[in-house]
Amino acid sequence: MATSVIMPKLEMDQETATVIQWLKQEGETVTKGEPLLVVETSKITIEIEAPASGILAGVRVGPGDVVPVTEVIAYILQPGEELPAELTPEAEPALPPSPAPAPTPDVTPSPPSVSRPATPVAQRLAAAHGLDLSTIVGTGPGGEITKADVEKALAVSQPPAEAQTEKVRATPAARRIARERGVDLSTIAGSGPRGRVQAADVLAAAAGPAAEVARAEVTVIPLQGMRRTIAERMTASYQTAPHITLTVRVDMGAFEEARAQLNARAEATGQPRISVTALLVKAVAQTLRRHPWLNSTLRDQEIHLLPEININVAVALDDGLIVPVVHGADGKSVAEISAEVRDLVARAREGRLTPADVTGGTFTISNLGPFGIEQFTAIINPPQAAILAVGITRPEPVADEEGRVTVRPVMRMTLSADHRIVDGAVAAHFLTDLREVLENPILLLW
Repeated sequence: MATSVIMPKLEMDQETATVIQWLKQEGETVTKGEPLLVVETSKITIEIEAPASGILAGVRVGPGDVVPVTEVIAYILQPGEELPAELTPEAEPALPPSPAPAPTPDVTPSPPSVSRPATPVAQRLAAAHGLDLSTIVGTGPGGEITKADVEKALAVSQPPAEAQTEKVRATPAARRIARERGVDLSTIAGSGPRGRVQAADVLAAAAGPAAEVARAEVTVIPLQGMRRTIAERMTASYQTAPHITLTVRVDMGAFEEARAQLNARAEATGQPRISVTALLVKAVAQTLRRHPWLNSTLRDQEIHLLPEININVAVALDDGLIVPVVHGADGKSVAEISAEVRDLVARAREGRLTPADVTGGTFTISNLGPFGIEQFTAIINPPQAAILAVGITRPEPVADEEGRVTVRPVMRMTLSADHRIVDGAVAAHFLTDLREVLENPILLLW
């Protein structure tokens, strides 16, 4: 019996997934458990494994197609097995097959016998189209059939242009515009998935060659997959959660000295170096223990103070942003966090994160210091209560309590918090507490 390959549901709120690439082609032999195709959800790009061994057949979707979860996208057959009878190659209604062209005779056909006179041109035109002249009423002298009579009969017998264009793959909007502007869809090369004609294609064809040149200079990227999810979540966050933002300057001198000592030990023992992000994750996680309101969420008009401290670390990708999670960060050592962050970042950029890697976060850190950004304000990652934006550490003049000015390494941090949950004073206490830990790293042992 044929085994169905379905679009899996990888996330609780997932409704669709986008096909990125088939790793096996129609007709190839596959083994159960081996990667079959790559799909993209709203959060991750992941390989889907073959559910059975056999021959891949009946592939119904291609790269770029957005497919609802649980929909059948292909079948795996055993040798000698056939596809299910109800399988159709397209998600759209099947079109009736075009009639086979009439065979071309070896000799020029003679005009059909007629019971009424016809001009030579009319006879040749009727013969070329297989039209019976006896069915045509002539309008020439003495009832003679003319070329115009034959052309009129052909116009009646042939299907309208609209029916012919129904065979062209096109969006409803493209068909409407084509009808309004008198554009033949069959003459247009579609830019959509599997050559589907889009509304923009019809508009460009109606405007002429100059518009085609101008359109070729514009790169159009569909707002889908990860990019669409980012847009929707950030818009909802900014419109729903009233953001309060606070910024502090941090003297990173002691922090850099502590990191240098840790890295010296790591190098002496053959271990990987400790990243700035890893130390920040540890400091933030420990500080959140003392400020549970920052590690909370709003659900059904109730504030839930979350027992676990799971830190999202924002990672920039070529096509968007992803925030893998360090679970239970408050209970891990700096070395453990550093190794985990390094692994998560690498797998995020290779598209190998799993759903577990990106779910369950309770607080987010976004560090744009490596990009040279001094200070910025981040949008809260819903349903979390806060996000910390971290800038670059640079030498700046700093005055001590006696008024003496020295140059110190300074970093700016901006906390964005949901004002429905977190008051300004609560956010300020968290931020000043975190600054104290960063300026005195020995407090990480407290």
